[in-house]
Amino acid sequence: MRALTFAAFVLLGLFAAGYLRAADQQALEIVSKTGVHPFAVEVVATEADRAKGLMYRKSLPEGQGMLFDFHSDQDVSFWMQNTYIPLDMIFIKGDGRIANIVENTEPMSTKMIPSRGPVRGVLEVIGGTTRKLGIAVGDKVAHPIFGGR
Repeated sequence: MRALTFAAFVLLGLFAAGYLRAADQQALEIVSKTGVHPFAVEVVATEADRAKGLMYRKSLPEGQGMLFDFHSDQDVSFWMQNTYIPLDMIFIKGDGRIANIVENTEPMSTKMIPSRGPVRGVLEVIGGTTRKLGIAVGDKVAHPIFGGR
């Protein structure tokens, strides 16, 4: 009986952890010439969370991503060390306009990937997303950190 109770608590904990993770996701939209593209994003705003990012994850579903908030426009650089999946990195100015896109970054690489100008945030999505959806430099990102939605 004790083992069954323990197993129930473990399953409940795993369910709750999954639920809380989903609850941490926020809506973000990219408005491009090809339409409005919705994403569910995890927002990271602390230095520790930014340092970890999507490291060690084995997958990232389409339509999901990670949004890095730097709180003000600044030059930033990323790398792919300990990141197992290719990503598209979308560099976003404070006004929500896409400033730069780097497609299909190389997993596990220590090569630096610069923003190429000051940005407020960076959206990481699964590699190939920007090409597939027709997302381009100059498109508009709607999310509260950019003054929208």
